[in-house]
Amino acid sequence: MSTSTLSAPTLRDPRKEKLQERTREAKVRYLMAFDSGQSRREREPEWLQARRASAIAHFEHNGFPTVRDEDWKYTDITSVANLICEPQSGLPTARDDKLESNEIQQFLLNTENSLRLVFVNGQLAPHLSTLHDLPKGVSLLGMRDAIQSHGALLQTHLGRYAEADANAFVALNMALFTDGAFIHLRKNVERTAPIHLLYVNTAPLTAAKVRNLVILENGANARVIESYVSLTDDSYLTNVVTEIVAERGANLDHYKEQLESSSAYHIATTQIKADDNANVQSHTFTFGGAISRHDANAVMDGEHIEVTLNGLYLASGSQLMDNHTVMDHAKPNCHSFEEYVGVLDDKAVGVFNGKIFVRPDAQKTDAKQSNRALLLSREAEVNTKPQLEIFADDVKCTHGATIGELDDEALFYLRARGVNKNDARDMLIYAFAHAVLDNVSIPELREQLEQQLMQRLRH
Repeated sequence: MSTSTLSAPTLRDPRKEKLQERTREAKVRYLMAFDSGQSRREREPEWLQARRASAIAHFEHNGFPTVRDEDWKYTDITSVANLICEPQSGLPTARDDKLESNEIQQFLLNTENSLRLVFVNGQLAPHLSTLHDLPKGVSLLGMRDAIQSHGALLQTHLGRYAEADANAFVALNMALFTDGAFIHLRKNVERTAPIHLLYVNTAPLTAAKVRNLVILENGANARVIESYVSLTDDSYLTNVVTEIVAERGANLDHYKEQLESSSAYHIATTQIKADDNANVQSHTFTFGGAISRHDANAVMDGEHIEVTLNGLYLASGSQLMDNHTVMDHAKPNCHSFEEYVGVLDDKAVGVFNGKIFVRPDAQKTDAKQSNRALLLSREAEVNTKPQLEIFADDVKCTHGATIGELDDEALFYLRARGVNKNDARDMLIYAFAHAVLDNVSIPELREQLEQQLMQRLRH
C-alpha cells in the first residue's frame, strides 16, 4: 500500500523577491563601476591590476552574502547592498578641499608629537594631514601615493593577508579602493606618540572603499588609531580593509573607533599577521552605524607571539552590530586574549562569533576568550557563538559567554544611598563597559571614548 504526502504550497513574498532582485541589480552596478574605472587602472602597476581583476572575479562568482551563509546568518546586508551609492572616483571634491580643521577639531586627539592622516569621503585631505618632517624611519602617506613610491613593498604585502575570497566586501574593497593609509616603520624604530588615521564622511549616498596597510619591521614599536566619523546624518557606506604586518619582535597598539552616523553602514575587516615574538593589541569601539560589521582576524605565524583582540559596542534603536573574530594559532607557544563587551537597548541586535583555531603543530597554545552582553530592554537581542577547533593536545583554551540584565540589588543599593534611578542605571552600565576602556593606553583617546560613552548613556 502506497501513501503520498501533499506539501503545503510555498507562499510568495513579493517584498522579499523585490529585495532579492534589487540585490542582483546592485551586484551589476558594482561590476559596471569596476568596468568604468578601467582607464584609470591602466596607469597602475600590472601586479595591482591583476589583483583587482582577481578580486572582482571572486565577487562576480560569489555575489553578496545572504542569511543562508553561516557567517552572516544574523546579519541581513540586503539594505547595504541595495543602498544606491556613488562609488568614489579617486578625486577629491570641492567640498573636500574646503573642509577646515575647525570642523574636525572635535575628533582630533591633542597628543604631543602625534602624526595624522585625514581622509574626507574616502580621499586623502593633504591640507589636514601630517605629510612632512616625519621622524626618521617612519613612512606615512596615502595609499595612492604609496603605490607609486613604495611599489615593491606593496606588491609583497597588499592583499596577501585579507584575501579577496574572504567575502564580498573584502573583494569589492580590493577591486575598487581608491585611497587609504600606508604606514611603514623600519627596523627597531620606536614611535610612542600615536599615528592617527581620521576618516570623515560629509556626503550622503557615497561609498568609500578604504584600504590601509600597516607594516612594522623587526623590533619596531607603534601606536595606531583609526577613527571613523561623520558630519552628516544621512546614509552612506564605509567599506574598509586594514592589513597589519608585525614582523619579528614588533609591538603594536592598534585602536579602531567607529563613531559614524546612526544611518550609516560600516563593513570592515582587520587582518593581522604576526611573526616570532611580536605583540599586537587591537581594540575596537563601535558606537555608530545602522549596520556595523567588523571581522577581526589574527594569524600567529611564529612562536612566542601575543595577540589581544578586545571590543566594546553600544547599540540602541534598531542598530545591528556584528563582531566576528578569528584567532589562528599556526605555530607553538603563542598566547591570545579576547574580551568583547556589548550593551544593547531598545530593539538593537548584537552578534559575536569568536573562533579559535589551534593547528596540529601549535603545541603550548594559551587562548582565552570572553564575551559579555548587557540587555537593557526586553526587545534587545544578542547572538553569541564561541567556537574552538583544536588539533593539538598540549594546549590551554577557555571561552565564556554571559548575557544578562542590570543587577536589581546593585540598583537598589545605589537608590538607597540617594542616587536617582537614571543616574544609578548609567553608573552600572558605565562600570560594565569600562572594563574594555581600561585597556586603552593613550590617555587622550581614553578620555574621548569615555565622553562618547557618557553621551550615549544620557541619550
